[in-house]
Amino acid sequence: PRISISRISAMLSIAATSLPAFTAPLLPHATRVAAPVMKAEGEIGVTPPLGVWDPLGCLAEPVDYPRRDYRRYVELEIKHGRIAMLATVGVLTTEAGFRWPGYLSKSLDLKFADLPGGCFDSYNAVPALGWLQIVGFVIFLELAYGATDPSKEPGDVGGISWVRYDDPETKKFKLNAERNNGRAAMMGITGMMIHNALGVDALFPIVQ
Repeated sequence: PRISISRISAMLSIAATSLPAFTAPLLPHATRVAAPVMKAEGEIGVTPPLGVWDPLGCLAEPVDYPRRDYRRYVELEIKHGRIAMLATVGVLTTEAGFRWPGYLSKSLDLKFADLPGGCFDSYNAVPALGWLQIVGFVIFLELAYGATDPSKEPGDVGGISWVRYDDPETKKFKLNAERNNGRAAMMGITGMMIHNALGVDALFPIVQ
């Protein structure tokens, strides 16, 4: 049977009025992913590309035992970075063949020139008495200079001989450079130790 135009028009109008009830809700506009927010504006150590990267939640508040406050973690990072930079330079120096003159141990007829390069090889070559002296010296430094005066900035342990910068921008650049170089050195000396543990040279694949 024929369907009249008026009946078709009526059906379309009914469908149009009921359509919103079956329409899916509109999706909200996609929001941009915010860039990392600094803990404090211009804070030393908060640098691109990571910004604030805290996977272990060290910045969480409140501070509950055994976690320490943020300042303590900053002091530890600076200290470990400085030690790692010294260790990295030490490996590079010994691998290049530089040695102190004279004897490391007269009784063992061991000269500095006899020490191998690398991390674990040089560690194993130093006699126990030598390591006792090294550990004693490190303990002295830790007790005398390891703890930062609360009235000073983290890492400021150098006394009157420490180089300080009056210009804020220069000071910020130098402190950020030290922090990032320390982080790179920690990764570097860890890689060297892993290389030695795997049986290859610390500077593999540069030195094979």
